[in-house]
Amino acid sequence: MAAEIQPQPQARKPCLLSKIEAFQEVVSTAVIIPKEDGVISVSEDRTIRVWLKRDSGQYWPSVYHTMPSSCSCMSFNPETRRLSVGMDTGSICEFVLSEDYNKMTPARTYQAHQGRVTVVLFVLEMEWLLSTSQDKNFTWHCSESGQQLGTYRTSAWVSGLQFDVETRHAFVGDQSGQVTILKLEQDSCSLVTTFKGHTGNVTALCWDPGQRVLFSGSSDHSIIMWDIGGRKGTAIELQGHNDKVQGLCYASHTRQLISCSADGGIVIWNMDVTRQETPEWLDSDSCQKCEQPFFWNFKQMWDSKKIGLRQLIKRLALGRGATCCKNTTSYLETHLLNGDFDPLI
Repeated sequence: MAAEIQPQPQARKPCLLSKIEAFQEVVSTAVIIPKEDGVISVSEDRTIRVWLKRDSGQYWPSVYHTMPSSCSCMSFNPETRRLSVGMDTGSICEFVLSEDYNKMTPARTYQAHQGRVTVVLFVLEMEWLLSTSQDKNFTWHCSESGQQLGTYRTSAWVSGLQFDVETRHAFVGDQSGQVTILKLEQDSCSLVTTFKGHTGNVTALCWDPGQRVLFSGSSDHSIIMWDIGGRKGTAIELQGHNDKVQGLCYASHTRQLISCSADGGIVIWNMDVTRQETPEWLDSDSCQKCEQPFFWNFKQMWDSKKIGLRQLIKRLALGRGATCCKNTTSYLETHLLNGDFDPLI
């Protein structure tokens, strides 16, 4: 009787469907047109292109529009087919695409910033256009009138922006590593709080309105999950990359976070599990776990007999830029024993 050989199950791997190669410069961003075999791209070669899939299976530009300066970012709303493009000059140009995506009509230009636009976000429910720039300003405009409604000055230029429609909260991540939460009104805003958890600049933000959780990626190679809805200040740090985090995407139906990094890796995080909260960072001269003094805390090390007199004198002398000679050692030893020398000075 012959035995049946069962083939080993094959691992699921991504399959390359198409590749578009027609750019001379860096592609700033690209989006897929929902329910269409199409892609919209903006590039630093000053072009806006709408790519539609032809019968041959190849993508060809149905729209090829050249802008006066490099395109830095964009926001596309499929319901209104409104395309907002941020520019190197600080302006934001708005277009409306035709139903067949073969024509693009200019609608309005916003003189929003004095520097390169870093993020632009159109909010249909509010008819607001939010934008950030390297000029360290966060602004929002009325997309119906074109008027600027308000602005907020940030401590560093902004590299990440998300918005919650229900509460009108804007989440702003900047190059200093902090995330600022602003409450927006029609013509004003107020500072809610500031999150400080990254040691590098914030490179990406992702907002889950269902669970009310904010994810922030940074150049310090880490991702932090901030529990906004729980209002408990919970922060969970995710470590899985060896270089700066480039982008974040959250799948709410499976509660999975997808992150990509400059190390070439893509990590899928299962967020439907219990994780330990990140402890608050505090400035201290002693370890918070074992309570032992750190090596720079000479006074406590001396008081607790963790270091000998000669070792302490040598460290103090070297710490002051002195050479390890008899005269310097004798001077420090005399004053230390007399009690008129503070090792922490």
